[in-house]
This record gives sequence, C-alpha cells and structure tokens, in this order.
Amino acid sequence: MASPLAPYKHSFLHTCLTSSILCFGAFTLKSGRTSPYFFNAGAFHTSSLLSSLATAYAQAILTNLLPTAADPLPFDVIFGPAYKGIPLAAIAALKLGELDPRAAGIGYCFNRKEAKDHGEGGLIVGMDLKGKRVLIVDDVITAGTAIRESVALIRKLGGVVVGIVVALDRMETVVGGEEKGKSAIAEVKGEVGCGVWSILSLEDLVEGEDGDGLVGEEQRRRMREYRERYGAREV
Repeated sequence: MASPLAPYKHSFLHTCLTSSILCFGAFTLKSGRTSPYFFNAGAFHTSSLLSSLATAYAQAILTNLLPTAADPLPFDVIFGPAYKGIPLAAIAALKLGELDPRAAGIGYCFNRKEAKDHGEGGLIVGMDLKGKRVLIVDDVITAGTAIRESVALIRKLGGVVVGIVVALDRMETVVGGEEKGKSAIAEVKGEVGCGVWSILSLEDLVEGEDGDGLVGEEQRRRMREYRERYGAREV
C-alpha cells in the first residue's frame, strides 16, 4: 500500500501534476535515457506557481535542517547557481523569512557566469560569502557538474557549504558510472561532505499516495521499471 506523503510534499506534487510541470510519457533525456516522467522546473512561470515552489523549498529546508523549533538556523545565506538557481535562492530566502522569524536575516546570492569588471565587479551578486555558512538550492542534480562548480566557488570565496536542497531527486545512477551504483546526489554528498535533501524523490512518485489519484497505476508501473533499470543502489 502506498504511504501518505508529508503535507508539503503532497501540496507540491499536486501543483506539479495539475500544472504540467511533472509530466508522464516517453521523454529522451540529455543522458540519452528514455524516461517515463519529466520534471520541468522552468514551468514555474506564474506568481502562484512561484509561491507554491517557494513554500515547498522553505518547508523542505525547515523540515530537514531544523530538528526542533528552538534550534538556530544552521546557515547564513542561500546560494543559487546561475541560471536556474537564481530565482530559487531568492524565493526560498523570501518565503523562509515569512514562515520563520529566525530567517529574517538570511541572505541570498548567486554567481555570475562571467566576472564583471566594472561597477561593483566580482563573481557574486548578493550577500558576501566570506565566513558564511552556505545552503545551496537548485532544481535537480543530474551529473552534479554545476553543484561541484558552485561548491568550489563558494569555498574559494571563503564560504562553507553546509547543505544542498533540490526540488527533485531522480535517484538514478550517473551515466557512465552505473557499475558504482551511485546517484549523482550520493556522489556529491560524499565529495562535499554535507547533507543533500529534496522536496520530492522518485520514491515519492512511485510509492507515495498523492491523495488525488493523479498518479495512475500504469504510470507507477513504468516508473518502477525505470527505477529497476537505472535506480541507484546507494542514495
């Protein structure tokens, strides 16, 4: 029997399904694999959808990084890798400040693709990273390249990465690294040495009860087959 999802997961999944952000079918991924589902984070393009996304990120952060309501926030700034991570960092910081008074002083920042040689210059826009505890937010981790580059930049600028939060964990092996049985998230987690969390995971899609009947049994069957073929053994 499918298990119920946490309320914030259920709400986010409902939004993704009813807004065609999460779609089912046959999708050729950049990796060359044919996936029975596709998550398009770029489709969060209205104010209401952005609000739903912001709430999901904030709730995932509060749930996974704060064991009790009395704990101080374990990070100082939210970093979003250019380009998709830029609005994610901004809306997550804004929503956190609305939901939790401890987050009133939380900053956000993002990197430039190319260093600016005029004005304020530099590679970072937003809060300075030197001496800061940094939480990275992004949509998905596919190969982990963008996250690794972000971690290297943050460390170069004097920050300490304390966690990573993504919208979806596909829970599948890295292309070319199938023999290791590790997902990109597991590899990044081991290399960076910090926690990596997601709002939703493939496990949630396959085994979680959405409560609305929007994920059909045939769709779950095809995702189970995909997981059996490409699923990571270490996550």
